[in-house]
Amino acid sequence: MLYIMRHGKTDWNAEHRLQGSRDIPLNEEGRNMAKEIIGEYSEVKFDVCYVSPLQRARETAELFLASRNVPIMIDDRLREMCFGEYEGMANVSDHPELNICKMFKDPEHYVPDRGAESFEELFDRTGQFIEEVVEPQLAQGKSILIVGHGASNTSIICRYRKIPLEKFWAVLCKNCDLIRLA
Repeated sequence: MLYIMRHGKTDWNAEHRLQGSRDIPLNEEGRNMAKEIIGEYSEVKFDVCYVSPLQRARETAELFLASRNVPIMIDDRLREMCFGEYEGMANVSDHPELNICKMFKDPEHYVPDRGAESFEELFDRTGQFIEEVVEPQLAQGKSILIVGHGASNTSIICRYRKIPLEKFWAVLCKNCDLIRLA
Protein backbone atom coordinates (compact mmCIF):
# COMPACT_ATOMS: atom_id res chain seq x y z
CA MET A 1 0.00 0.00 0.00
CA LEU A 2 1.09 3.55 -0.70
CA TYR A 3 -0.20 6.50 1.29
CA ILE A 4 0.61 10.18 0.98
CA MET A 5 0.03 13.01 3.45
CA ARG A 6 0.58 16.75 3.31
CA HIS A 7 2.21 18.42 6.31
CA GLY A 8 0.18 20.23 8.97
CA LYS A 9 -0.61 23.92 8.82
CA THR A 10 2.02 26.65 9.18
CA ASP A 11 1.69 30.37 9.76
CA TRP A 12 2.54 30.88 6.10
CA ASN A 13 -0.33 28.56 5.06
CA ALA A 14 -2.66 30.67 7.19
CA GLU A 15 -1.31 33.86 5.56
CA HIS A 16 -1.54 32.36 2.03
CA ARG A 17 2.22 32.78 1.50
CA LEU A 18 4.23 30.67 -0.93
CA GLN A 19 6.50 28.50 1.20
CA GLY A 20 8.31 26.42 -1.38
CA SER A 21 11.78 25.42 -0.24
CA ARG A 22 11.74 27.78 2.76
CA ASP A 23 11.96 25.80 5.98
CA ILE A 24 8.86 27.11 7.73
CA PRO A 25 7.82 25.31 10.96
CA LEU A 26 4.39 24.00 11.87
CA ASN A 27 2.25 26.27 13.98
CA GLU A 28 0.20 24.99 16.95
CA GLU A 29 -2.80 24.31 14.71
CA GLY A 30 -0.58 22.22 12.43
CA ARG A 31 0.80 20.24 15.35
CA ASN A 32 -2.72 19.62 16.64
CA MET A 33 -3.87 18.53 13.18
CA ALA A 34 -1.14 15.86 13.04
CA LYS A 35 -2.06 14.59 16.52
CA GLU A 36 -5.83 14.67 15.97
CA ILE A 37 -5.77 12.27 13.01
CA ILE A 38 -3.73 9.58 14.80
CA GLY A 39 -6.82 7.73 16.01
CA GLU A 40 -8.57 7.98 12.67
CA TYR A 41 -5.78 5.98 11.01
CA SER A 42 -4.67 3.78 13.92
CA GLU A 43 -5.64 0.62 12.00
CA VAL A 44 -3.57 1.55 8.92
CA LYS A 45 -0.24 -0.27 8.93
CA PHE A 46 2.92 1.49 7.75
CA ASP A 47 6.26 -0.31 7.36
CA VAL A 48 8.23 2.85 6.57
CA CYS A 49 7.68 6.58 6.21
CA TYR A 50 9.56 8.75 3.73
CA VAL A 51 9.55 12.45 4.40
CA SER A 52 10.78 15.74 2.98
CA PRO A 53 13.78 17.27 4.77
CA LEU A 54 11.78 20.43 5.54
CA GLN A 55 10.81 20.67 9.21
CA ARG A 56 7.07 21.12 8.63
CA ALA A 57 6.89 17.71 6.95
CA ARG A 58 9.32 16.00 9.34
CA GLU A 59 7.47 17.21 12.42
CA THR A 60 4.11 16.15 10.96
CA ALA A 61 5.46 12.65 10.37
CA GLU A 62 7.02 12.47 13.84
CA LEU A 63 3.80 13.60 15.56
CA PHE A 64 1.54 11.36 13.46
CA LEU A 65 3.72 8.28 13.99
CA ALA A 66 4.79 9.04 17.60
CA SER A 67 3.17 5.96 19.11
CA ARG A 68 4.30 3.60 16.34
CA ASN A 69 7.58 1.90 15.64
CA VAL A 70 7.82 3.13 12.03
CA PRO A 71 11.19 4.28 10.68
CA ILE A 72 11.11 7.81 9.24
CA MET A 73 13.52 8.25 6.33
CA ILE A 74 14.35 11.71 4.95
CA ASP A 75 14.63 12.02 1.18
CA ASP A 76 15.51 15.33 -0.46
CA ARG A 77 13.53 14.45 -3.59
CA LEU A 78 10.34 14.96 -1.55
CA ARG A 79 11.08 18.60 -0.70
CA GLU A 80 8.56 21.17 -1.86
CA MET A 81 8.75 22.74 -5.29
CA CYS A 82 11.05 25.77 -5.26
CA PHE A 83 9.27 29.03 -6.07
CA GLY A 84 12.49 31.05 -6.21
CA GLU A 85 12.24 34.74 -5.41
CA TYR A 86 8.47 34.41 -5.08
CA GLU A 87 8.77 32.45 -1.82
CA GLY A 88 7.26 34.40 1.04
CA MET A 89 4.90 36.32 -1.25
CA ALA A 90 1.29 36.42 -0.02
CA ASN A 91 -1.84 36.03 -2.14
CA VAL A 92 -0.10 35.34 -5.44
CA SER A 93 -3.45 35.00 -7.22
CA ASP A 94 -4.02 38.72 -6.58
CA HIS A 95 -1.03 39.47 -8.84
CA PRO A 96 -1.89 38.19 -12.34
CA GLU A 97 0.92 40.31 -13.77
CA LEU A 98 3.49 38.02 -12.12
CA ASN A 99 4.66 34.93 -13.95
CA ILE A 100 4.29 32.77 -10.83
CA CYS A 101 0.53 33.34 -11.02
CA LYS A 102 0.52 31.41 -14.31
CA MET A 103 1.90 28.37 -12.47
CA PHE A 104 -1.39 28.12 -10.58
CA LYS A 105 -3.82 29.28 -13.27
CA ASP A 106 -2.24 27.72 -16.38
CA PRO A 107 0.36 25.14 -15.28
CA GLU A 108 0.61 23.62 -18.75
CA HIS A 109 2.11 26.86 -20.11
CA TYR A 110 4.11 27.92 -17.06
CA VAL A 111 7.75 28.79 -17.69
CA PRO A 112 9.64 29.39 -14.42
CA ASP A 113 11.58 32.55 -13.73
CA ARG A 114 13.43 34.20 -10.81
CA GLY A 115 14.97 30.93 -9.66
CA ALA A 116 11.74 28.93 -9.54
CA GLU A 117 11.67 25.23 -10.33
CA SER A 118 9.87 23.91 -13.42
CA PHE A 119 7.17 21.24 -13.36
CA GLU A 120 9.53 19.06 -15.42
CA GLU A 121 12.19 19.28 -12.69
CA LEU A 122 9.59 18.51 -10.01
CA PHE A 123 8.24 15.51 -11.92
CA ASP A 124 11.77 14.26 -12.63
CA ARG A 125 12.87 14.18 -9.00
CA THR A 126 9.63 12.81 -7.55
CA GLY A 127 9.45 10.27 -10.39
CA GLN A 128 13.00 9.16 -9.63
CA PHE A 129 12.03 8.68 -5.99
CA ILE A 130 9.02 6.57 -6.99
CA GLU A 131 11.06 4.39 -9.36
CA GLU A 132 14.07 3.93 -7.07
CA VAL A 133 12.41 3.73 -3.65
CA VAL A 134 8.64 3.25 -3.74
CA GLU A 135 8.09 0.74 -6.55
CA PRO A 136 10.69 -1.80 -5.34
CA GLN A 137 9.25 -1.70 -1.82
CA LEU A 138 5.66 -1.99 -3.03
CA ALA A 139 6.74 -5.04 -5.02
CA GLN A 140 7.99 -6.52 -1.71
CA GLY A 141 4.57 -5.95 -0.15
CA LYS A 142 5.62 -2.99 2.03
CA SER A 143 3.17 -0.36 3.19
CA ILE A 144 4.67 3.10 2.63
CA LEU A 145 3.72 6.53 3.93
CA ILE A 146 5.06 9.67 2.22
CA VAL A 147 4.77 12.94 4.14
CA GLY A 148 5.46 15.96 1.97
CA HIS A 149 4.03 19.16 0.56
CA GLY A 150 1.34 20.54 -1.70
CA ALA A 151 3.12 20.57 -5.07
CA SER A 152 5.52 17.68 -4.46
CA ASN A 153 2.69 15.43 -3.27
CA THR A 154 0.48 16.55 -6.15
CA SER A 155 3.17 15.52 -8.63
CA ILE A 156 3.14 12.01 -7.13
CA ILE A 157 -0.67 11.88 -7.10
CA CYS A 158 -0.76 12.98 -10.77
CA ARG A 159 1.66 10.23 -11.70
CA TYR A 160 -0.34 7.50 -9.96
CA ARG A 161 -3.71 8.71 -11.16
CA LYS A 162 -2.46 9.68 -14.64
CA ILE A 163 -3.68 13.26 -14.30
CA PRO A 164 -2.42 15.69 -16.96
CA LEU A 165 -0.49 18.83 -16.05
CA GLU A 166 -3.35 21.16 -16.95
CA LYS A 167 -5.35 19.61 -14.07
CA PHE A 168 -2.39 19.55 -11.66
CA TRP A 169 -3.89 21.75 -8.93
CA ALA A 170 -7.29 20.00 -9.00
CA VAL A 171 -5.84 17.21 -6.82
CA LEU A 172 -4.04 19.41 -4.28
CA CYS A 173 -4.73 17.89 -0.87
CA LYS A 174 -5.40 19.82 2.32
CA ASN A 175 -3.05 19.93 5.27
CA CYS A 176 -2.84 16.57 7.08
CA ASP A 177 -5.04 14.77 4.53
CA LEU A 178 -4.03 11.12 4.13
CA ILE A 179 -4.66 9.61 0.71
CA ARG A 180 -4.22 6.01 -0.39
CA LEU A 181 -2.62 5.87 -3.84
CA ALA A 182 -1.84 2.19 -4.42
